[in-house]
Amino acid sequence: MIKNISAVFWILAVLLSEVMCAIVAHNYCDMLWGIKYAGYRALASAVFLSAIPFVIAITVCVVLALHFKKKTE
Repeated sequence: MIKNISAVFWILAVLLSEVMCAIVAHNYCDMLWGIKYAGYRALASAVFLSAIPFVIAITVCVVLALHFKKKTE
């Protein structure tokens, strides 16, 4: 049972990383378009701040997966 929980957290970490990449890439492209055509004044690199919550969540998932894996050993 605990081994399954570990696998769930590994899968969740991978899914979160994929979602993070998609969202940040979309926001970056939107920001580049906005800077060029809509007059946005922020730097395009500011979009990468939206990755911070994802990185925290991925880190928590990995730590929990390792914790549950050690409990099975």
